Amino acid sequence: MPRPRGVDLRVDGTEVQVRRPRAGRAGRKAFVSGKKKQSIAKKKQSTAKKKQSTAKTTTISDSSGRLLWPGADRPGRMRDQTAVRAEGIAEQFRLHPKAKAEADEGYRGLANEFPDRVSAPPKKPKNDAPLGERHAWRKQRRRQSSRRICVEHVIGEEKRWRPLQRYTGRHEY
Repeated sequence: MPRPRGVDLRVDGTEVQVRRPRAGRAGRKAFVSGKKKQSIAKKKQSTAKKKQSTAKTTTISDSSGRLLWPGADRPGRMRDQTAVRAEGIAEQFRLHPKAKAEADEGYRGLANEFPDRVSAPPKKPKNDAPLGERHAWRKQRRRQSSRRICVEHVIGEEKRWRPLQRYTGRHEY
């Protein structure tokens, strides 16, 4: 039997707006995202920002853009890094030493824990950094982004099913 070669994964998370859980429900605030905001019009003022209720999903694809794992839905307040630990992805990297992954900025902790196997975008240089260093950072970031684009396409494919969000029944169904 042939030995399996290294697996090259793409990991990313996304937030999708969901109906706000019922008043009085335990854990209602967990769905309020600090990241997603919706503009609302106020009387005699410009627009204000209202926090949205969201669900977060971690998606994993291969380097060809095939969906491998659509992930589990988590409340929108949960950070990407916390979701990775809760879903057991970090543990899978310990169990499968040949697996490698490209991830976005939200997974920097995972990249720090497995530096030779998980690649996150480089940290942005300080404002007083030399111009050459800033150009090198931008070039490195674009290279890493172009390797991760396939998981963004997978997420886009999933979000084409957005009309299902308007289902007005109970969340459990």
